[in-house]
Amino acid sequence: MITAAQKNKIIQIINVFETGTKEGKYDLIATYPDGKNGSRQITYGRSQTTEQGNLKALIEKYIANKGAFAGEFKIYLPKIGKIPLVDDAAFKSLLKKAAKQDPLMRKSQDDFFEVLYYQPAFHFFEKNKFKQALSLLVIYDSYIHSGSVPAFIREKFAENVPVNGGDEKKWIKKYTEARHAWLTTHSKQLLRKTNYRTKCFLDQIANSNWDLSKPTNANGTTV
Repeated sequence: MITAAQKNKIIQIINVFETGTKEGKYDLIATYPDGKNGSRQITYGRSQTTEQGNLKALIEKYIANKGAFAGEFKIYLPKIGKIPLVDDAAFKSLLKKAAKQDPLMRKSQDDFFEVLYYQPAFHFFEKNKFKQALSLLVIYDSYIHSGSVPAFIREKFAENVPVNGGDEKKWIKKYTEARHAWLTTHSKQLLRKTNYRTKCFLDQIANSNWDLSKPTNANGTTV
């Protein structure tokens, strides 16, 4: 069973990976050339949703929650994901203002990332009979970073998941090693630079921090 304290620590570690702080920077905006055909796009919020990905769905949730800036966001809905807004200063300012000034934007982000990433990760965790908090951290990070536990990474090692008779700790170690190798040797520098995530997990495995009760060094920040 994953305790509330363990879930909170898992989220804090991911927040550090995504925004550099345990609390998460709800107003953080970054631009990366990781969109379609290498195009630049906005990434936004506590778990850095993307302009060409789920940003529109997040804004729709905020509008449905009757956020203070809902009216201003409505004019952008037809554009998000279709017309590049990466250089639209007014839109980016609105994103930052909503996160800083309106608690409903922060709640919308929390609820949105819970449904979009944590719950599917937890479903994978439970369905495959994983038990350890570190296992959930590894799986959740994979959902945040890659949208799933990718089959092409799982195919790189032979260990079965626990539900199929495999050893949980061996599977997590093999998966993390395979994902670390994939990130470290990726053709895109942007992805190569994120292998600090898997390095953190390998360090926790080596330290037998399976219940996450020990301090965790998350890219230079202790959680």
